[in-house]
Amino acid sequence: MTVKLVTDSTSYIPESVCEQYEIKIASLGVCFPDEFFLETEVDYNYFYEKINREGIIPTSSQPAPGLFYAMFEQIVKNGDEVLGIFISSGISGTCGSAANAREMILEKYPEARIEIMDSLNVCMGLGLQVLAAAEAAQAGKSMEQVLEAACSVRDRVHFYFVPFTLDYLQKGGRIGGAAALLGSVLSIKPVLYISSEGRIDVFEKVRGIQAAVKHLYKILKKDLDQYGLKQLVVHQVHDPARGRETAQEIGENLSINDIPVLAIGPVIGLHVGPGSFGIVYCTEK
Repeated sequence: MTVKLVTDSTSYIPESVCEQYEIKIASLGVCFPDEFFLETEVDYNYFYEKINREGIIPTSSQPAPGLFYAMFEQIVKNGDEVLGIFISSGISGTCGSAANAREMILEKYPEARIEIMDSLNVCMGLGLQVLAAAEAAQAGKSMEQVLEAACSVRDRVHFYFVPFTLDYLQKGGRIGGAAALLGSVLSIKPVLYISSEGRIDVFEKVRGIQAAVKHLYKILKKDLDQYGLKQLVVHQVHDPARGRETAQEIGENLSINDIPVLAIGPVIGLHVGPGSFGIVYCTEK
């Protein structure tokens, strides 16, 4: 009996890595007035170009309990245990949907072991937790040990990001209108972060993109000096050049080579908007 990992598409773990660790992905969806896409199936460029062309910000949808039920049942019927780690419940109802599916599975398979964990994060802030758990599971660790590995990363992972504009967050209801107004004045760029409660909040406000990049560097440098650095990822939304430039500047300042730059997909992208970028990192302690 082994532990199998299930997460959702907002982890943005590369497909090859998911295959390596046998991580199952439950896809969230995006809905335009005339089209619906699963995040795992839509071409990112087509999605963002459609927003630019039509001027419509779509809505997102969480996976239905039925999808989780099917995924969990397949694992349980093979005699394995399930650990599901999902996008913060402060951002999405995905965790609740998975928990509902868990209850239905346990009614039919009362001996099954299914654990649902709220990552209190998103993107690779979620993904790094899943990968830590997957490595422990692949090493043959028990459910308790796999959970401990994921929780340890959850306690040490940080996600800071800079939206190109706050229009998307404001329209999506993910941040208050007052904060959105501040972002439109004098090129103020808020540095946002995922709080310990798993919600989007304002960390600092700076003037201009370059100042924002430097502020990300300062945040990272402070934690690196105090706690050490285990992992670092740069995220970008439909702006690979900005992602590369951010990774290069941070890498040069901190003498870190080959910082991964990963794209953020449609579900989170529609809330923060094209041109946004940020860093996810996990400290050593």
